[in-house]
Amino acid sequence: MAGLYFEEFNVGQKFDHPIHRTVSEMDNILFSGMTHNPARLHLDEEYCREHTEFGQRIMNSCFTLALMVGVSVYETTLGTTVGNLGWDEVRFPKPVFHGDTLRFESEVLEVRESKSRPNNGIVIFAHRAYNQRNELVATCKRSGLMLRKPK
Repeated sequence: MAGLYFEEFNVGQKFDHPIHRTVSEMDNILFSGMTHNPARLHLDEEYCREHTEFGQRIMNSCFTLALMVGVSVYETTLGTTVGNLGWDEVRFPKPVFHGDTLRFESEVLEVRESKSRPNNGIVIFAHRAYNQRNELVATCKRSGLMLRKPK
């Protein structure tokens, strides 16, 4: 099991996730199609070239968010989480384009006992994604309900 139990997290703990990912047009089109998102920003190159400040399609931000959190799972919560309690303060300070290579890091912001579930604890993570130019492209806080170490 790769994930950490509640007791193994400490405030300030950082994870530089080893998986980097070059995002593609296929990722963008498939994700937008699977989620029924017809936004022209993701699907219509001519529209973007003529009518947007980007001049090209941008990646679906929900894909970027899901990828950022998904990459974090192996080192943090794989097999040790009950579930996500929420994603807060989701931000996309720069667009992600087809062909960008993203890297990810996570930091533990808070570790606290669960008031309603004595067998669990709550860990709040800050997740960050950067492109190949080291520009911050996505951030979020994630609250995870974590398992305690088995006794």
